[in-house]
Amino acid sequence: MVHKVTDKDDMKKQLKDAGDKLVVVDFYATWCGPCRLIAPVLEKLAEENKEKLVVLKVDVDENEELTSEYGITSMPTFVLIKNEQKVHSFSGASEPKLREAIQQYS
Repeated sequence: MVHKVTDKDDMKKQLKDAGDKLVVVDFYATWCGPCRLIAPVLEKLAEENKEKLVVLKVDVDENEELTSEYGITSMPTFVLIKNEQKVHSFSGASEPKLREAIQQYS
């Protein structure tokens, strides 16, 4: 399941609740074409890996504080977090890169 983050407090709670699961945070915008293309792929990956993966979506226009905190400058950007620590990030709507990163860090 994919969770849409509402604010910074929600993000903190989601990261804490994830425990030792890998968290993939999708920083996206509703007007971003590549973001819309990768969204169904992200849903599928979340379902395929639900035992070891938590997927969060952050709308950059609704969460400017989080966008700034994570240094997001392009969309989509994926930030991978394990035990509340950032372990990897990359930009671009690439399914192979996303699968590889999930495989490597989960």
